Amino acid sequence: MSRTPEPSTSVPRPLKLAEQALSRLGVSGRALIIFAPAVWLTIFFLVPLAVVFGISLSTKQFGRPPYSNLLTFGEAGTVQLTLHLSNFVKLFSDSLYVNAYINSIKIAAIATLIALALGYPMAYFIARASDRWRNVLLMLVILPFWTSFLLRVYALTGFMRGNGVINNFLGLFGIEPLIMMQTDFAVYVGIVYTYLPFMILPLYTNLVKLDGTLLEASADLGARPLRTFLAITLPLSVPGIIAGTMLVFIPAIGEFVIPSLLGGPGTLMIGRVLWDEFFSNTNWPRAAAVAIAMLIVVVVPIMLMQRAQSATVER
Repeated sequence: MSRTPEPSTSVPRPLKLAEQALSRLGVSGRALIIFAPAVWLTIFFLVPLAVVFGISLSTKQFGRPPYSNLLTFGEAGTVQLTLHLSNFVKLFSDSLYVNAYINSIKIAAIATLIALALGYPMAYFIARASDRWRNVLLMLVILPFWTSFLLRVYALTGFMRGNGVINNFLGLFGIEPLIMMQTDFAVYVGIVYTYLPFMILPLYTNLVKLDGTLLEASADLGARPLRTFLAITLPLSVPGIIAGTMLVFIPAIGEFVIPSLLGGPGTLMIGRVLWDEFFSNTNWPRAAAVAIAMLIVVVVPIMLMQRAQSATVER
C-alpha cells in the first residue's frame, strides 16, 4: 500500500543563506521586521516632534525664520544654549488657552459619548445580521470615506443653515426656523457625523466574534435579554468600546475644520487657537508650545485607555 508523500517543510536555500548572513551580523528576524517601521517613525514623527519642541523653547522675532535660535556662537568658539519657557508658562496663565483646552476636551468627550450611544446599536445590529446583509451594511458604513472630508462637512452646512433643507422642511408645517449653524450643537453634529464610522467598525469587529453559545446558555438559565446584555455582551465588548472611543475622542480634541465651518465665535477649540497663532499672529514658538501641550493632552488618554484595555484583556 503506497503512502502519500508528506509535504516538504525544508526552508529554501536562498532563505537559509539569508538567515545565516543575518545571524552572523547579529540581527534577528524580529529586529529586521521592526526596523522599517522604527525608521519611519523616527524620520516622520520623532524628528519633526524634536524640531517643534525646539521651536517651542524659542521666542518670537521678526525675520526668517520668525523665531530665535537656541544656539548662539560667540567668540573663542563659545556656544550658548538659551531655552525659553515663557511660551509654556503663557499656556497655563492665559485663560484663552486654558479655556480652549477645557472646551476641546468637553466637546470631544460629549461627541464621543453620543457616537458611542449611536454606534453601539448599529454595530450590534450589523454583527447579528445575516452574511448577505452584513456586507451591505458594512459598505454603507464605509461609504462616506469615499467622499472628501471637507465636502461632507460643507454638505452639513446645506442642511443646518437658516434656509437649509431642515428648516425648509419644518417650514412646510409652519414651524419657525431653527438656529443650528455657528453653535456648539452644529459642532457636535459634525464630529459625530464624520467620526461615527470609527466608532462602529471597532465595535463590530469585537461583537461579531462574540460566542453565541454564551447568549444561548444565559437564555436557558432564565436570564432576560437585558440581563444577558449587561452580564455578557457589554463586558465582552469593552475592548471594542475602548478602541472606538480612542479613535473618536483623540482626533476630535484637535479638530479644526468642523468648528471653523460649523461653529461660531464662541466655539473655542485648541485646533482653532493653533491655527490663529501660527498664521494670523505668526507666533511660531507659541504655536509650537500649543501643539506640544495638545500632544500631551492626547497621549495621556491613550495611555490610560491602553492600560484599561490591557487590564480587561488579562481578566
